Amino acid sequence: MSIEKATFGAGCFWGVEAAFAAIPGVTASAVGYEGGSLERPSYQDVCTDQTGHAEVVEVEFDPERVSFEQLLDAFFALHDPTTLNRQGPDWGTQYRSAIFFHSPEQEAQAHAKIEQLTAEGRFQPKRIVTKVEPAQSFWRAEEYHQKYLAKRGQASCHI
Repeated sequence: MSIEKATFGAGCFWGVEAAFAAIPGVTASAVGYEGGSLERPSYQDVCTDQTGHAEVVEVEFDPERVSFEQLLDAFFALHDPTTLNRQGPDWGTQYRSAIFFHSPEQEAQAHAKIEQLTAEGRFQPKRIVTKVEPAQSFWRAEEYHQKYLAKRGQASCHI
């Protein structure tokens, strides 16, 4: 079995992580921070909106059971990709819509999915503002954030 990684920023990471973890073929998931300049940022650091990090979910998946394109479909269904640096009541660059690609194939598929959704007019009259960025350093969030909703007996949050 060959396992691949995918990393998505879709607002507050608690509900996003729970949704991705429930997808058959996703073998592991963790919440953390990606795309910023500070090494080993804390939640408090990221909440200042000064580090450049996004709250993200990193998933490991078996591409024989779930494709990256299927994960992209889930990503775009889980949040509003037309709101710049905001999801629901949460605002700031840490809540930006972002796909952090781990290979040239993922980059191409992410751009193709955005083009497809735009051509279909899925989010009209708004436009998709999702950033497609290379994965760099994934900084795992503090343990109390991992599987946050499951630890509290909740199925979802405001997303």
